Order: sequence, then C-alpha cells, then structure tokens
Amino acid sequence: MDIIHICDLEVFFRVGVPDSERARPQPLQIDIRMEHDFARAAATDDLRETIDYFAVSQRVLKFGEEQQWKLIEKLADDLAQMILNEFGPQKVRVEVKKFIIRESKYVSVAVERF
Repeated sequence: MDIIHICDLEVFFRVGVPDSERARPQPLQIDIRMEHDFARAAATDDLRETIDYFAVSQRVLKFGEEQQWKLIEKLADDLAQMILNEFGPQKVRVEVKKFIIRESKYVSVAVERF
C-alpha cells in the first residue's frame, strides 16, 4: 500500500482537561499518514485517482473551529474518523502532539483506524 504523509501540520485547537486550558486555542501539531493505492494516479497523473492532501490539510485546519476536546485521544480519534469518512483512505494514522509539559519536547497520542 502507498502512503501519503502530512507531517506536523500546525493547528490551533481548544483542548485540555481543565476549563482554563480550553479557554483559548493552543498550538498542536498533527501528523497524518494515509494508506491508499495511488498506482492509477501515478499512471494517469490525475488527482481524482488519489487523495488530495491539500484538501485534507485544509479540512483538518478548520476541524477545530467551534469545537473543543478534553483529551487529545478523543481529538485524534475524531480526526481519524473524519479523514476515513470524507477522503476514503484504506487506513489512517493520526498523531496529535501537544506542547504542555515544559520539561518535554511534546506529549503525543497516535491512533490507527481502518
């Protein structure tokens, strides 16, 4: 299976257990790996035969508008389900990176959905 990878897409979403943490959007990075057979796209040079990664990235950027989550686990699952439903990869892996612990580079959660 072929892979389309959107690496470290920066978004600003409201996420966190305490209300104060969700009071304003915070920076997160989203890593998305979509498995899809794009042999026909390679043969035909036709965008309709693959997954439009620009469209995926724009949809993810807007995904957090008017929404909030307590857990990045729920956010990762919601993103994965949306990508599967709207863009049709055979498999998707979504990793959400949160920069909340000063002493660490980041904390992340990853989910894979089919």
